[in-house]
Amino acid sequence: MATTHRNYVDGDWVESESGETFEVRNPANRDEVIGEFQSSTAGDAEDAIAAAVAAQDEWAGTPGPQRGAVLREAAKALDDRKDELTETLVREEGKTRAESAGEVQRAIDIFYYYAEKASDLGGTVKASSGRNTDLYTVKEPLGTVSLITPWNYPVAIPAWKLAPALATGNTVVFKPASMAPDVTRKLFECLDEAGLPAGVANYVTGSGSELGDPLSTHEDVDGVSFTGSTTVGTAVATSAAEDLKRVQAEMGGKNPTIVTDSADVDEAVDIVGVGAFGTTGQSCTACSRAIVYEDVYEDFLDAMVEYAENVEVGPGLEEPDMGPHVSESELESTLDYVEVGQEEGAVLETGGEQLTGGDYDNGHFVSPAVFSDVDPDMRLAQEEIFGPVLAVIPVSGFEEAMAVANDIDYGLSASIVTDDHSEAEQFIDDVESGVAKINEKTTGLELHVPFGGYKQSSTNTYREQGDAGIDFFTSIKTVYDNY
Repeated sequence: MATTHRNYVDGDWVESESGETFEVRNPANRDEVIGEFQSSTAGDAEDAIAAAVAAQDEWAGTPGPQRGAVLREAAKALDDRKDELTETLVREEGKTRAESAGEVQRAIDIFYYYAEKASDLGGTVKASSGRNTDLYTVKEPLGTVSLITPWNYPVAIPAWKLAPALATGNTVVFKPASMAPDVTRKLFECLDEAGLPAGVANYVTGSGSELGDPLSTHEDVDGVSFTGSTTVGTAVATSAAEDLKRVQAEMGGKNPTIVTDSADVDEAVDIVGVGAFGTTGQSCTACSRAIVYEDVYEDFLDAMVEYAENVEVGPGLEEPDMGPHVSESELESTLDYVEVGQEEGAVLETGGEQLTGGDYDNGHFVSPAVFSDVDPDMRLAQEEIFGPVLAVIPVSGFEEAMAVANDIDYGLSASIVTDDHSEAEQFIDDVESGVAKINEKTTGLELHVPFGGYKQSSTNTYREQGDAGIDFFTSIKTVYDNY
């Protein structure tokens, strides 16, 4: 019998007013039910918002170092439960154990980081034009904020929204993705254990169609931070902006790695392979386009195919190179794009097949796919797939490579593999992407620098992480103090 888990509202674990729950299953073994979670209603969301609003003034008035002390204790609690959280993440989302452990550690580090930032909050002092006047700014919390997060990084992304929101004195209503809500439930257990006052952070599970509207449009919500698909993010941002709420949405990507003729081919293959097939390609920053100079195209393609064919696919707890898709629908979407690519005339060099037999029969497993002879205008090269599918595109040189890289609706992450420093610097200047990397995979982020995209990858309002996370969750008041 699966355990039924509750919402966390106003410091208590409570059931939804609907009386209904939904199941979460292990994507590597669909016979295993991870747990049952509340199918919350709009009324449940409104109750959580009311609890957050009631706690708002007291938490905002709590000195920053005291708020930081709570975050520090939460980080310690997460660290103490790291192995448990890692296994939970593997079982509910499907990542490998190594990927999951890295993500949990990332969440721990984020809470420690913002615990210290809470003691460093403040404004700036400027020289006044007149005598006997102090001119300075102060930072104030927005108030009550809604945080809506995806399933693909079910503890890291919640951490990089929750920690800065709490550090800056905001109260929170948090909705995790329904496919992976358990690891964030345990994160809220850690916040509760750390002594977070009742109502300051609230956790409500359920469908986006039911909860999205109150979380993004309720009159008492002062800000909305969303990560997910471009379609949903655009809708959330549009709804939230109707009454001028502050809103940020980080969304999809179609990320390129350019491989130049000065690159070491083996190094380039490793960079592209990890970026494309790590986390089963289920990262908004995953590399899905390898844009390769013609002089090294054949060598790169042969080595890339060999790399893909040597990727071990299996249940995450068994330490494979790549785990399953998170759900049947995500698997079907990847298989559909493999079919689309072939119909468009691209050559499927390897992979792209649903894996069956043995451990594969009860899970959502697919072999990593490599396509060659991909035209930049094909859907395979234009649309976000969110699976382990790599399009290898030949180009004549740098100018064509940049044109292909930028001729896309997205602009999240991009990289180049080159030994030519001038070429690398020109890439940084020319690429239309919020993250630009030299000789590195498109995935992977530092926690203390801004993260966000251009074009349809972002609302292009505020960035996340580092000081940018502080900026989003605070308002600036300018003070003229005459004496």
